[in-house]
Amino acid sequence: MRLVFFNTALAALTAGGMAFAHGDVAPQPVNTDALPDVGEEWLIENPYRDQGEDVWQAAIEIGDSGYNQNCARCHGLGVVSGGLAPDLRYLEAEEYGDEWYMERFREGYTQNGITKMPAFGELLGQKAAWAIRTYIETRPDDGALDDHSDRLKEIRDLLASMADGGEGDAAALQSELNEIASTIETGSGAPVADSVAFRAAVLISGDSPDFAEAAEQLTIGLSAAQ
Repeated sequence: MRLVFFNTALAALTAGGMAFAHGDVAPQPVNTDALPDVGEEWLIENPYRDQGEDVWQAAIEIGDSGYNQNCARCHGLGVVSGGLAPDLRYLEAEEYGDEWYMERFREGYTQNGITKMPAFGELLGQKAAWAIRTYIETRPDDGALDDHSDRLKEIRDLLASMADGGEGDAAALQSELNEIASTIETGSGAPVADSVAFRAAVLISGDSPDFAEAAEQLTIGLSAAQ
């Protein structure tokens, strides 16, 4: 399954803008049609973690969009908190972390009569909740790309050239990107990080490789890591 990655206009938000309470933003609906149903009873453990790669990738894609529309304003772009809200990257990718996350997602959080986080449960639903959770738990740890940034820049330039008709070995680059991706650690302890190396490898796989988008993903990811 090919991932369609979402770039959002939220990159233009300033740190001051992120300081506004969640209550100032109307929750945005999340299209979860591509995900399998999980039943009506709310679960306490992420059901999309162990349903195969296609479901996992779909959950990341949908969760990426849902997070950026509903959560990034307070919790930070790419789930990198600026200190105004918890850094969710470090919420354990296991039942304990899932249970804490789902309680906050469903019930929200109020402190001293002020809504710090609204209740999203009834507004967005369980499938959206777990998709966002899947995206969050696959975020790379701080500095995870540091050892590979120079090589990833070279690969980005090669892919950009190939997008313009230049020569290159797509299979070899995909293999190298997958190898790099396998070394990237998550903050949550999840076994696989949704890193830019992973995304670029997916984008150049199959019969219709998208070299331009892969190069763009590497550009965005490397810039964000600085």
